[in-house]
Amino acid sequence: MDEVKQIVTDIRNGNIKPIYFLFGEEPYYIDKISQFIEKNVLSEEEKGFNQMVLYGKEIGIDEIVGNAKRYPMMAKRQVVIVKEAQELSRTIERLVDYVENPQSTTVLVLCYKYKKLDKRKKLYKSIGKHGVLFESKKLYENQVSEWLRKVLHGKGYSISHKAAILLVEYLGTDLSRISKELEKLTLVLPKESQITPADIEEHIGISKDYNNFELKKAIGERNVLKATRIINYFAQNPKDNPFVLTVTLLHNFFSQLLQYHGLNDHSPKNVASALRINPYFVGEYQTAARHYPMKKVSSIISHLREMDLKGKGVGAIAIPQADLLKELMAKIF
Repeated sequence: MDEVKQIVTDIRNGNIKPIYFLFGEEPYYIDKISQFIEKNVLSEEEKGFNQMVLYGKEIGIDEIVGNAKRYPMMAKRQVVIVKEAQELSRTIERLVDYVENPQSTTVLVLCYKYKKLDKRKKLYKSIGKHGVLFESKKLYENQVSEWLRKVLHGKGYSISHKAAILLVEYLGTDLSRISKELEKLTLVLPKESQITPADIEEHIGISKDYNNFELKKAIGERNVLKATRIINYFAQNPKDNPFVLTVTLLHNFFSQLLQYHGLNDHSPKNVASALRINPYFVGEYQTAARHYPMKKVSSIISHLREMDLKGKGVGAIAIPQADLLKELMAKIF
């Protein structure tokens, strides 16, 4: 993200603000920025007396302000990092007085994860004047593939389109989790490599042929034989292919297919935008729409909700995953 790069560049250039309020639904960049500040604002010698990490579960606003108002010892500034600051959401507005007159020798960092700061309140406006407000927004699934491409490019790697989709399908949109898996790949593969589905299968353990991405595609094409092979593999490897995840992904697919049927404009550009999918997948929805008319899609969504409850053991005795998968395919086909 350009905004993250700008914050890092400013800090490196000595343009350091007294307050950094990092908030939003995606924790990855909140962690990255706070870790960068923790590692780079003070020297190792200065950190002992002048850097502290506090936790929102354990302290109150008064304690944060008290620590922030201290003067540094044998250093130009001190760093105070408040993790889990979202635990202070009920009293966070009490920071206004400090924010409007911050200690110039303190760098106060608040990590306010999974929540938003009310833009109508005085605190939001005050931080905007005196410090840095950074909102870390959750990426949509169709944005994550491009994100991981950029991350890998920065490390000197590339990734095939199918490999990128495989990772996103398996790991979802959790950037921290994806980042950890990418680190594994960059440790074992030489620089300038293109990461392939075979690399992901070997080093991460995601089958390149038997996964939810391929299952969704087979169902969309109404390829019963291929779909049956995949669910048989899932049944033999239940820990790596949890039923709940399969049902969730298929529910999302058919919900988007229902939305596709409701569009007046079926041009690839409009479909990708309306469904918030990668343009690469538009052909799959066009194919699936021919096999599954709107009424059938509605019926399948209803079945998927029912199967989701069964998979979680709601209103039914625990059913083996193999049986659940077979019943699921029977209801879809």
